Amino acid sequence: MRVLVVASPLTGHVLPLVPLALALRDAGAEVTVATAGDGVAACPPELSPTDVAPGLRLGPLFGRLMLRHPRLARRELAGRGGTDAVGLLFGALGARTADGVLALADRLRPDLVVHEPLAPAGAEVAGRLGVPAVLAEGNLFDARRLRTAALGGYRATRGPGELPEPAEVLTSAPPSLVGPREGRPVRFVPWTPERPFDETFTRPGAQPRVLVSRSTVASPGRDRLMTDVAAAAAGTDLDVVLVRPDRWVTRRRLPPQVRTTGWLPFPRALPAAAGVVHHGGAGTVLTALATGVPQLVVRGAGDRRTNADLVAVRGAGIATEPGEVTPAQLERLAADPALASAAREVAAEIAAMPAPADVVPALLSLAGR
Repeated sequence: MRVLVVASPLTGHVLPLVPLALALRDAGAEVTVATAGDGVAACPPELSPTDVAPGLRLGPLFGRLMLRHPRLARRELAGRGGTDAVGLLFGALGARTADGVLALADRLRPDLVVHEPLAPAGAEVAGRLGVPAVLAEGNLFDARRLRTAALGGYRATRGPGELPEPAEVLTSAPPSLVGPREGRPVRFVPWTPERPFDETFTRPGAQPRVLVSRSTVASPGRDRLMTDVAAAAAGTDLDVVLVRPDRWVTRRRLPPQVRTTGWLPFPRALPAAAGVVHHGGAGTVLTALATGVPQLVVRGAGDRRTNADLVAVRGAGIATEPGEVTPAQLERLAADPALASAAREVAAEIAAMPAPADVVPALLSLAGR
């Protein structure tokens, strides 16, 4: 059984698919991941990550598109672009990777295609080969809605015509955050590669520890998140740790409450922390939820505003605007029992969902028909 997994060329789009891909491999399938750029480096080698668009540069591609649509660009940067901007951006990106994905598929002749909603080339491959496609949700947005948006932008360039609906939709967003979703539930499993790190972060410290994370995607302007958190931490008794600090914050003297570290595997480090402050990326949101850790989410571009608001409404964290992180918010993050209780409730909800290995037999049966 051969399975082709298609993901956009971004770390945060590949990582959510890795546990399912590994479960398919463990069940005996030959699994190949089609992606590009940072996505290739993020994927474990046993999944045969293949660069389907060598030399692809996302920054210039997205920048040109946003310059042509200035009003939409302003909405997207404010986190209010809905699916219009994401459809434009990832439809065009999917079109740039399509020839490479199709060429890879012609060589592999997969029996099944698994793809995330913002990798529309996966839908085209499945349609052309006449094999089932599995749509795998990787964030808090509805998978079918994102697929429709991306295919709209994709067809504008590729013009592939009508494509068959996915044979199966996997949904991993906790229902208590997003409401009921159509599809087969599957547990979100945080995954990170094996790398050396300071293992003291897997154990609680003398003071409540708050980890601070930033996006793996470069921002068009200066990212002030860590600078703002460091300034706010000066008025607290917390142990605030900046993970992979940006160059702006390391140029200045930090308060004694603040220190820095390199890369950390959040699935292992978060359970020992009292909270996490971050940019609102879906992977970090879901990892914090899965580990039961309260989060302070700074609203931002793309889906980050929506993610922040969903977490806050559920009571599992706090949402704030850029530049408005305060000492009181940091202290509440680390000490509010209501936040901690809600975060643990969502963690239990996620843990009760079927594991990736539990859904693999149903997916392989699709391919065997």
